[in-house]
Amino acid sequence: MPTPLIEREITAHVSLTTPTGMLNREALGWSRTPVHDTSGIPGRGHWGRNKRWEYWNVMTPSHIVAVTVSCVDYMALHELWVLDRATGDDIDTTVISPGGRSATLPSSLGAGPARARTRRITVDIDEAFDGTRLRASTPRVSIDLLAGRLEAHESLGVVVPWRLGDEIPHFQYTVKDVARPATGTVTVDGVAHEVPTGSWAVLDHGRGRWPYRVRWNWAAASGVVDGRVIGLQLGAKWTDGSGATENALLVDGRLSKISEELVWDYDSEHFMRPWHVHGTSADLVFTPFYDKHSHTNALVISSRTDQLFGVWTGWVRDENGTRVRVDGIEGFAEEVLNRW
Repeated sequence: MPTPLIEREITAHVSLTTPTGMLNREALGWSRTPVHDTSGIPGRGHWGRNKRWEYWNVMTPSHIVAVTVSCVDYMALHELWVLDRATGDDIDTTVISPGGRSATLPSSLGAGPARARTRRITVDIDEAFDGTRLRASTPRVSIDLLAGRLEAHESLGVVVPWRLGDEIPHFQYTVKDVARPATGTVTVDGVAHEVPTGSWAVLDHGRGRWPYRVRWNWAAASGVVDGRVIGLQLGAKWTDGSGATENALLVDGRLSKISEELVWDYDSEHFMRPWHVHGTSADLVFTPFYDKHSHTNALVISSRTDQLFGVWTGWVRDENGTRVRVDGIEGFAEEVLNRW
């Protein structure tokens, strides 16, 4: 059943961690803009549980692009993936390197660049006055994209604790930034493809300390419905029972927090069948057209991901209680199981 929650909105800057490196209880809550100082991650005395990443997904009429720069203390993982939507052909370059020397990640969101440097992949993510510039290259693919940002644009920041008690050893701060208009070029095998108006970028920024085994759902979508820019952000499983959700609706840059654990109905044996995400705050159907399936087994780290790309229909209630239609916006929904 859907579970309603009471969540605290944070409006002032706050440190994610205490001076001893534990979760700062004053950081628990959600925000409309990035206000959390995450410089305490990784921190001493917690090696092996720290997880830091920047993930960007860009959907264009002709291509879908994913870029990752990440470090999990003992290992760094970087990826550039491009799908040709017309042919269904994809090119995936994933590099796993020991330690974190190949990754440069800012202490907090916007505090500096994110970079990956290996023999097979380079990534540069830089903040600019009009958005975030995404550049990456592999032997067959290169991208140069701008995820634009309007002045009034809001994003969802959430702190999720895994166990409430005197001390909280495992927790995550995430920023999910949807409906960022994208422009630029995607070059595949020497052929440049312009990214037109109507393309959208989504950010997943993460800093935290995780338990070894975690399962999660994440979904995001962006588009224009009835002349308004709509962004959808949903999550489940990893937040269940934490007192927090990462559910939100964005309309013309204004964020409405969905403080409810929604129900996710889908067939994990047949991911390409329609998904149903619902509750008192939303009734949504997701119809996939492509499954990006990946599996990693690198001794300590094991991961299985099914990221489905498709189309959303249905409605979500905004902060005023009004039903907002989301029919036709494109995005993704995923199920991930990690041992890391």
